[in-house]
Amino acid sequence: MELLGSPASPFVRKTRVLLMEAEITDIPFVEVTASPMGGEDKINAANPLGKIPALVRDSGPTIYDSNVVCRFLDDRAEANLYPHARLWETLTLEATGDGIMEAAVGMIYEKRFRPEEIQFQPWFDAQWVKINRSLDVLERQWMSHLYGPVDMGQISVACAMGYLDFRFPDVDWRSGREAAAAWYAKFAERPSMVETAPA
Repeated sequence: MELLGSPASPFVRKTRVLLMEAEITDIPFVEVTASPMGGEDKINAANPLGKIPALVRDSGPTIYDSNVVCRFLDDRAEANLYPHARLWETLTLEATGDGIMEAAVGMIYEKRFRPEEIQFQPWFDAQWVKINRSLDVLERQWMSHLYGPVDMGQISVACAMGYLDFRFPDVDWRSGREAAAAWYAKFAERPSMVETAPA
């Protein structure tokens, strides 16, 4: 098996953090170039949608979409990063982190691939509304879960926050969210997060 992806993708980072947290060492990471406008042949052959991450298996079809890949890897390793006792909370928190990533990646794609003269500022503003609303909910409702045993909800949220720092370093998402900021500062020190940090 091999995991295809780009180190800059927060969705790929999520799967790579899982690999380290689950102590999975037999799946190599292979860098590929993916793009909404058409990536390289290797990823397009593995995933007809051309999206990353994609897990190419030794037998059976390639698995893709970060959530599917993460569930497969967690099940294979019996890592319990989707704990049954709080499964729905973990999945909801993972979806929140993924939603922040989707909004942030969408803004990057808009600036990178759409000519400046037809970019739509109200659309950018709406993405930030989603991100800020999600961060506010994390601050108000999810701190006890975030400080609990490590699961995929926490990993997704941490990768989302890391992506905001990576792509939008001038945006102060921490202001007024001291608890979430403190949690992220501590979580970001985990070896799995340090090792997978985008550069």
